[in-house]
Amino acid sequence: MASSEITLEAVPSISDIPAAEWDACANPQVNPGSLDNLDTLAGDCQTISRSDYNPFVSHAFFAAAETSNSACARTGWGARHLVAKVETQIVGVVPCYLKSHSQGEYVFDRGWAEAYHRAGGSYYPKLQVSVPFTPATGPRLLIRGGVDRDRIGSALASGLRALCNATEASSVHVTFAREDEAKFLGEHGFLQRTDQQFHWRNEGYTTFDDFLSTLNSRHRKAIKRERREAVSDGVTIHWLTGADITEDAWDAFFEFYMETGSRKWGRPYLTRKFFSLIGESMSRDVLLVMAKRNGRWIAGAINFIGSDTLFGRNWGAIEHHPFLHFEVCYYQAIDFAIQRGLKVVEAGAQGEHKLARGYLPQTTYSAHFIADPALRRAIDDYLKRERAYVAEVGRELTDAGPFRKSADEA
Repeated sequence: MASSEITLEAVPSISDIPAAEWDACANPQVNPGSLDNLDTLAGDCQTISRSDYNPFVSHAFFAAAETSNSACARTGWGARHLVAKVETQIVGVVPCYLKSHSQGEYVFDRGWAEAYHRAGGSYYPKLQVSVPFTPATGPRLLIRGGVDRDRIGSALASGLRALCNATEASSVHVTFAREDEAKFLGEHGFLQRTDQQFHWRNEGYTTFDDFLSTLNSRHRKAIKRERREAVSDGVTIHWLTGADITEDAWDAFFEFYMETGSRKWGRPYLTRKFFSLIGESMSRDVLLVMAKRNGRWIAGAINFIGSDTLFGRNWGAIEHHPFLHFEVCYYQAIDFAIQRGLKVVEAGAQGEHKLARGYLPQTTYSAHFIADPALRRAIDDYLKRERAYVAEVGRELTDAGPFRKSADEA
C-alpha cells in the first residue's frame, strides 16, 4: 500500500462516508504490537489504541450535527470533508466545512476578516477544519491505523491547500488541533496560533477531598462553602448516562440550553433533534449532570466522555441559585473524573474564574493557511506577538493558581 497512489476527494456530507471507514480513521483501534515500524505525525512515536478515543471526532457526532441541521449550508457550515484513498480503501479524512461566517468556532479571526475587507479582499468563504460548535482538543487529520501516517498526513495537508484554491476560499483554519498535529501542519505552510483554556488534571486522587487537600486554605474553604450553598435550597444533583438519558431528560436539558444560549449568543447553534440523535447513537459517551428541585429539573450540563478526558460542553438553567453553575459544571465533573479514573477535565472555552476552582491554564493550538501573501505576512507577524503574550499569561495564571506552594498554606 505504501507505494500506491493516494487519491483525494471532497464530499458534501458525512453521510457520503461509511461510519466504519470514518471511525477507523478517527479513532483507530490497532494492536499496539503491530505498530513497531509505524511512522507518526512530526516523527513522534505514538501508540494508537482505544486509549486515544475522542467522542467528538466520531462519525456519530458529525452525523448528529449535520442530520439535525445544526451544521449545514443554511447555517453557514457547508460540509467539504476531505477523503484520502489508497486504491479503494479510505486511509484518511479531514472534517472540513466551507463557511460564510466565523461563528461557532471559539478561535476568533473576525479581526482578520475585517482587516482584509478594508483592504479590498473577501475573507469569506473560508474553510474550517474543526468539530462544529465544539472547542475541544482532538485530532483533525484523521488517519487509519497501520499506514504511513507521515505520507497520508502530507497528502491531506496538501489536499487542504488545493481545496482552498478550488473553492476560492481565502484560507484554511485547523482549530483545536493536537500540538504535534499543528506543528506538522506548520511544516506544510500553515501559520501557528496558540490560545489557552482551563483544564483540571487528576493527580491520582481517589476522592474529591484528596483534591481539596492540595489547595491552599483560602480556596479549599471557598470551594466547600460554594458546594454547600449550591444545594442549600433543596437542590439535588443527578448523573445521567447511557439508558438513563430519556427523551424527557433531553427535553429539560434543551430548555436549559435554549434559555442560557439565547442570552449569551442570541441564537443557540444546536437543534433539539441533535440531542435526540446523540442519545440514540452515543449515549454511553454522554454524561448529563442534572439539578432537580421540588420534583422538576432546573439546570444541567452536558459532558462527553473520552477514554481519559471528560469534555464539559453546554450548561443551562431555568432557576438561578448561588454557585449552582460551579457545582454542576466544575465540581461534579471533577467528582465524576475521579470516580472514573479519567486524567483530565476540559471545561470548554475561556473563563479565568475556573482557576480558583482548580482548573489551570492549558495551551491550545491551531494552524492557518492564508492564501493571499500580503494577508499572510500581516497575520504571521501578529501571531508571533500573540504567541508570546499567551505564553506569558499562562505562566502568570499558573503561578496564581489555588494549589498549596508550601506547608504554611495548608
